Amino acid sequence: MLTLPQRERRQAWLLLAPMLLMMFLLTAWPLARTLWLSFTDAGLIGDGTAPNWVGSDNFIYALTDPDFRAALWRTLYFTLVSVLFEGIIGVLVALLLNQQFWGRSALRVLVILPWALPTIVNATMWRLNFNPDYGSINALLTQLGVLDSYRSWLGDTTSALNAVMFADIWKNYPLITLLTLAALQTIPEDLFEAARLDGASPWRRFCKITFPAIAAPLAVALVLRTIDAFKVFDIIYVMTRGGPLDSTKTVSFFVYQESFSYLRAGSGAAYAILMTLICGILILIYMLMLLRQRRSGSVE
Repeated sequence: MLTLPQRERRQAWLLLAPMLLMMFLLTAWPLARTLWLSFTDAGLIGDGTAPNWVGSDNFIYALTDPDFRAALWRTLYFTLVSVLFEGIIGVLVALLLNQQFWGRSALRVLVILPWALPTIVNATMWRLNFNPDYGSINALLTQLGVLDSYRSWLGDTTSALNAVMFADIWKNYPLITLLTLAALQTIPEDLFEAARLDGASPWRRFCKITFPAIAAPLAVALVLRTIDAFKVFDIIYVMTRGGPLDSTKTVSFFVYQESFSYLRAGSGAAYAILMTLICGILILIYMLMLLRQRRSGSVE
């Protein structure tokens, strides 16, 4: 006869069964199918014949493809710079919003607004702002005397990727701000008062009180943003379509073009598997961080 814990365990598995089945259908099966395609020469539009097994040829081609390596380095640059600035701006804005001043509630609402916008709306808005003929960025910089004439920000290979990163940072830094501000709200004010009485400078109070309190949630937020930034696709698709001259083509956009523009499902699947492996490494880092926090008692 089943004991009470055994009954509860069986009941829990029965309740989880529909969700696990759905996860398998939506995640495990497509991933397995993609893995199988990556070892074939399948095309996106079949001609009625079975795809040929090519083994590791697609992966060898992907790892030796200079265009793919360039897209990978471009993606890493996009990820590191975007997340770095999102972290810095997010923390600074959170520290500002944690202070008492008139209009703080309204400013908090305004800060959330970029993050609340759909990515497509955000990308379209910034594409218009960077327009070389009537964009607000050119108008502002020329009126301030920074530029002598209007510039094609998204049409220049030296500035297109940075312009896209600017739009991405503007949209996503509020997430860092919200998580950091939530952590700041948990710090007792008595600690700051005691530090002030002891003569601690603002920088020392930040290093000894503020930063240890926000370090754990900030680290988790930065890892999650790193994973999300590495997969960037939609904002690039709307703003630049990977151009000019592939200067904004990231790994996700590379996979999209290989599979749906060039109709090479086999090699596109190989690129997608490599991208999945990199994302898996980032997820592993995230899980290790959560485990470390749980062991240290910072996560209940």
